[in-house]
Amino acid sequence: MWPENISIDEKQGQQKAKLINATAIGKHFDISSQRLNLILSELGWIEKDIAGWQISKLGKSLGGRQFEHETSGGTYVLWPETILLNKNLASVFKDVPDTSQPTISHTKETPKTTSDNFREKFPATFRTKDGHMVRSRAEVIIDNALYDYKLAHAYERKLPIEEDLYSDFFIPTENVYIEFWGMEDDPKYAERKKVKIEIYKKYDFKLIELTDSDISNLDDHLPKKLLKYGIKVY
Repeated sequence: MWPENISIDEKQGQQKAKLINATAIGKHFDISSQRLNLILSELGWIEKDIAGWQISKLGKSLGGRQFEHETSGGTYVLWPETILLNKNLASVFKDVPDTSQPTISHTKETPKTTSDNFREKFPATFRTKDGHMVRSRAEVIIDNALYDYKLAHAYERKLPIEEDLYSDFFIPTENVYIEFWGMEDDPKYAERKKVKIEIYKKYDFKLIELTDSDISNLDDHLPKKLLKYGIKVY
C-alpha cells in the first residue's frame, strides 16, 4: 500500500522509462554500440568528446539527452525509444548495400523537385582523381584537393534531416559539409543558396563555403577553412 500523499512526477517517470542507450539501439539494428555511435555521429546527432560523446543541436531536437558517468566523468547520450522509428536512422541500414550512398533517402516531396531539376540540368560528367563523377570543373578541383589532402570525403551527401537537401561535399570524420557557390548571378540559384544556408544554420551544421574566387587559389583558401574545424592538412 502507498500513502495517499505520495508525490509522483508522472512526466519525469515516463521520460526516464523511455530513454535507451546506444547498446539497446545497436541491438535493435544488429550492430555494436561503437558502430552505432559512429553512425549517429555521421548523421550529426552526436559529436566525439574528450571522453565519450556530446549531443548536438540536432540530436537534442530529436529528444536525445546527455549524461555524465559519475565515476569516470565520461559523457554519453540516451535517446527516446521513438528514435528506433526515425526515418533517417532506419534508412542508413536500408541503404547499406549501396556503398556510394550509405545514408539518407528522400523524405519530402516539395524540395525534392527543385533538387532533382538541378541534377537533371547539370549532369555529373567530370571525373575526379578518386573516381567521383562531379558536375563542374570547379568541383573537380575541390574533390582532387580533398583527395590530395588524404581526406576521406563523399560527393553529394544528403543531409540527415527531414528536408531534402544535399551538400556538395562531406567530410565524415569531422562532420563538415562543403558547398561551392558557382552561379550566384543566377536569381534562382541565389534563392536556392539562401535556402540551403538557412537550413545549415537551423541545424547548426559545420559548413565551409567556397566561391569562384577561392577556386583559383584553392590551396591558399581551403586549408585555412578546414583548420577552422580542426582539420589540418599541412
